[in-house]
Amino acid sequence: MAPTDGLPHQRGGRARVAGEWLSTADSVHWPAPPAGNDRPVLLIPGFLAGDGSLARMAVWLRAGGFRTYRSGIAVNAGCMEPMLGRLEARLQHVVERAGRPAIVLGQSRGGTIGRVLAVRRPDLVEELVTLGSPTRDQLAVHRATWLSIGAVGLLGTLGVPGCFSITCRLGSCCAQARAELRGPFPSSCRYISVYSRSDEIVKWEACLDPASEPIEVDTTHIGMGFDARVWRLLADAI
Repeated sequence: MAPTDGLPHQRGGRARVAGEWLSTADSVHWPAPPAGNDRPVLLIPGFLAGDGSLARMAVWLRAGGFRTYRSGIAVNAGCMEPMLGRLEARLQHVVERAGRPAIVLGQSRGGTIGRVLAVRRPDLVEELVTLGSPTRDQLAVHRATWLSIGAVGLLGTLGVPGCFSITCRLGSCCAQARAELRGPFPSSCRYISVYSRSDEIVKWEACLDPASEPIEVDTTHIGMGFDARVWRLLADAI
């Protein structure tokens, strides 16, 4: 039985993440990308990450003929509702430019935000792909992650810009986003959820959204964006 406390060292730690990173470090050995056919993709990074965390995946997708777009997020730690407003406007621009709905691909918290976007604007989203995203419960994370979440929440509650606060979890500022995250997923959008029982950050059960097509892969949470095994699964699924 796999360990349940989620500590990185019990799943290979840094050496394992390094191996996942190296699996796509050389483009010569990249898996064949899916056929993009000029489809637009908006990529949303995970908690405490920025667009650079998905840059390698974006290059891979472009090699297959997708048109990729950044989220504009430097550090994903802010209040969800303002981020959703900016992302909705960006997604609207992407769709108008491409002339068709987009694929929204989000890692971790980025996928959670992506689910809300799809519920709020199903006319803009053709397909949602989440990578290790706790859409069933945003706080379903392992103990080691609570320190960073608590630190950001404390800073936001004290008024530090760019950080979520306790009102995002319990107050009115993100009430609409929380309701949409729990709400029914639009039948017009396909929804793929990639999860890993080896996830050292998010409890994998929280990724099993009943509305999604779950796809399991044995990788770390951090490796979701650059592990060749994830890319091979996406090449078959998208």
